[in-house]
Amino acid sequence: MAPTAQPAAELSQLPKADGSATFSYQGYAVTSAVNGPIEAPRRDENAFEALVDVNVRPAAGVGGTAERQLESILQSALRQLIPVRDFPRSMIQVTLQVVEAPENAYENTKLVQAQLNLPIIPALLHSAIVGLLTAAVPLKTIATATLLAIPGGSGDIIVDPTAVEASRATSLHVIGFTTDGELLLAESEGSFTPEEWSSVLEEGERICCQRRGGEDTAMGDGEIETTATASIREFIRSAMETKVAADLHWKQR
Repeated sequence: MAPTAQPAAELSQLPKADGSATFSYQGYAVTSAVNGPIEAPRRDENAFEALVDVNVRPAAGVGGTAERQLESILQSALRQLIPVRDFPRSMIQVTLQVVEAPENAYENTKLVQAQLNLPIIPALLHSAIVGLLTAAVPLKTIATATLLAIPGGSGDIIVDPTAVEASRATSLHVIGFTTDGELLLAESEGSFTPEEWSSVLEEGERICCQRRGGEDTAMGDGEIETTATASIREFIRSAMETKVAADLHWKQR
């Protein structure tokens, strides 16, 4: 499939979930279904805070060890965003279904299973955050993440690399920041120097914390798509503003 040049989202498309969203960007599409706060299983409940349960389902086949590690990374990040101590003995359930993934040029496949490749983490995180917002789960702040690659033989940083660029890079990095400018997520693979890591961290902060966004257009059936280069943070805000305006449209009649 051709990568989505601009982020797009479809909100509240699953009627039986408290909140849901499909986030698409750079060839990835992830659908989130959020339920909660609900009663936690007796064996897992915590008397002082809510349990955040994250389930990642691949685009093809069944989940394995790679998905479990993705779940651990996302659970740790989401627990920093959700005020879990406000919901003791409860559980917030987040299910993330990978709908589409970019075709790998080195594999003769059309559906790529959600392996522990770093490129999928930003799409999973953004879909989860938008799903939590549509479910009216309170958040202390929101966060955005970006994928960065350092190609071999060059110190230049590639932002949102393609599947081919990612496979050829000497190192890949997923950097996430909250709206308060706090580092939330930092996952890396490959070989890199301390100087390259400093450059990656600086570039990731610049991308995640930029405020100026592009113009967003409301599409049919609750879908929102950008028409100019925009930061993901501004896109999420615009998407939620569009949804709220649509939900309250009956008051204007």
